[in-house]
Amino acid sequence: MSRVLLIVGGGIAAYKAAELVRLLRKEGHEVTPVLTEGGAHFVTPMSLAALAESPVYTSLWDLKDEAEMGHIQLSRAADLVLVCPATADLVARMAAGQANDLATTILLATDKPVAIAPAMNVRMWQHAATKANIATLRERGVTVLEPDEGPMACGEFGPGRLPEPASILDFLRKNFPFVSSEVETRRANAPRLRSGRTALGPTASIPILRPWSGGARRSGRSPTS
Repeated sequence: MSRVLLIVGGGIAAYKAAELVRLLRKEGHEVTPVLTEGGAHFVTPMSLAALAESPVYTSLWDLKDEAEMGHIQLSRAADLVLVCPATADLVARMAAGQANDLATTILLATDKPVAIAPAMNVRMWQHAATKANIATLRERGVTVLEPDEGPMACGEFGPGRLPEPASILDFLRKNFPFVSSEVETRRANAPRLRSGRTALGPTASIPILRPWSGGARRSGRSPTS
């Protein structure tokens, strides 16, 4: 199980972040959402909080948290910081090293791996400024998921679409080995027979995360929705 700090940028693609949270929680990962001002126009804090079963952070000026330097704690508590979707504006501010809101302050303060999933209009993605910003981030060690190509909400066609949540999760698994489900981890660590099959023992069982029906939480398990 890993701890993912998910920064949700603005843009219509923000709705896919909610499904990504659900998929991550289904596999047993902890998700802490950070919702930007732009992202809040497309997805609500309440919906993310319900799916993540975690508070959603939206402002740098939360006096209770900032009295304890909350943005620093957020930036260090996760195993991975994921920006999804990463708008052209957010990518530009990351490349410039700005820290003018909670999201960019966390990104500048973190010492954890950072991954971004850009999503924007095709012309914005192909613009020389965006290309330079992406190259800068890659040079600094940021892992970039290339956007998909296809029709966009603006009516244009080309690269710039945010990949589907399942594809984003596969990308995370391939690039960050610690992002694997509880089932996959147990299978990987189980002793193997000559046949190559895992030997979990006659009484061993693999926990299955079942959809949450809204009932009381069972001890030792995290419900998902």
